[in-house]
Amino acid sequence: MVKRKLKKPVIYALYGIAGVILITCIYVVEKALSDAMFKPTNDDFEYVTKPIIDDDAPVINVKAVILRPYNNNKVEIKKGFYDHEGESKEQEKSLILFENTYLQNTGVIYGCNDTFDVVSILDGTVIDVKEDNLLGKIVEVKHSNDMISIYQSLSEVLVKKDDIIKQGDVIGKSGTSNMFRDIGNHLYFELIYKGKNVNPEEYYDKKIEEL
Repeated sequence: MVKRKLKKPVIYALYGIAGVILITCIYVVEKALSDAMFKPTNDDFEYVTKPIIDDDAPVINVKAVILRPYNNNKVEIKKGFYDHEGESKEQEKSLILFENTYLQNTGVIYGCNDTFDVVSILDGTVIDVKEDNLLGKIVEVKHSNDMISIYQSLSEVLVKKDDIIKQGDVIGKSGTSNMFRDIGNHLYFELIYKGKNVNPEEYYDKKIEEL
């Protein structure tokens, strides 16, 4: 029996073909695995169309419901918001008498016999913490939906300027002020929306997307 030997060029050609086939197989397998592992599906990801970082304030979930600035069910309204379009009797009730001068109330005064926690109505950033001779300790919080909440007449403040806070976080404790001495323990709360003082009572329990 005669043994035939392949010529070297043929052997090299066969090796080359085998190498090409091996490399091609490896590439196909890796690509298939890569597509399976990293191809996103609609169920796996929630796409964001807005900037992730907001320099002004934390981004608020548009489905968030605006909370009251307290969580004590004994708290009640002591002095309501002065509505320029409201009935005359309600307007009279919302006037503030200070040093023989009547002032239109730009917020709502909430009172209770006992000291109560004052909480943030939404996520936000503390933009100011100060003390006023008439209104006592004050905390201002900026929210990302053109809204600023102002908590006044506090006896104790638990946050500082530039703090990023969450909805429901305790900002401080209710207290008294020189401007509302006859009311006793209370919170004087103001809400500014798009640069204008608004009646907080008309905003509670509403979703941001409804404003």
